[in-house]
Amino acid sequence: MNKRVLITGGGRGIGAATARHLAGQGYHLCLNYRHDKASAEALVAEILAHHPVSCIAVQAEVVRLFEEMDARLGPITHLVNNAGRLQPQMRVLEMSAERINHTLTTNVTSCFLCCREAVRRMTAGGAIVNVSSAAARLGSAGEYVDYAAAKGAVDVLTKGLSLEVAAQGIRVNGVRPGFIYTDMHADGGEPGRVDRVKGQIPLQRGGQPAEVAAAIAWLLSDEASYVTGTFIDVTGGR
Repeated sequence: MNKRVLITGGGRGIGAATARHLAGQGYHLCLNYRHDKASAEALVAEILAHHPVSCIAVQAEVVRLFEEMDARLGPITHLVNNAGRLQPQMRVLEMSAERINHTLTTNVTSCFLCCREAVRRMTAGGAIVNVSSAAARLGSAGEYVDYAAAKGAVDVLTKGLSLEVAAQGIRVNGVRPGFIYTDMHADGGEPGRVDRVKGQIPLQRGGQPAEVAAAIAWLLSDEASYVTGTFIDVTGGR
């Protein structure tokens, strides 16, 4: 199969690490980004300089994103739903309806729509990995319960969709990262969050984006051909 992967949130952090990993495995890549055009374009240039694959960066809403990928790379064969966003830390008692709705739209609705458009195009052998979070299990009390709830919804989507499309030969799985060194923590107002909590992690350290990327790549690969509707926790044991 000529592998063409879309990575949402592909310009930095886990998305960028996944792009580098998959480029090394011969995937052609479409990197979707929200705002940071410079980082996405720099990553495209890096990948094109080091790997004999096609790579494009696209900023667009979901339907146009897939249409542009169709036109420039060809129909999607693999999807990594990685885009996500934290808002500043606070307790549920302080959360407005506007904040909650924004969190759900950003982290859940976009994931549903990308899955929908991918399944419309995929044939047997296609694979989807939804990037969830250990927060879906742990709850993120006092910090990001809205984000944790959103990722819980992504887990349910992953399981339900895997059952809907299994007979078509399309696999759907999830990866749940724990405390990973990425810029996302700055969005929540605490850039040093991983270092603050690493003592609570059984492996006594935070994770690296490349460690999450390796799990994503395995679930996309033919080595995971009998794996669907399941999750890999990349959490250092937490």
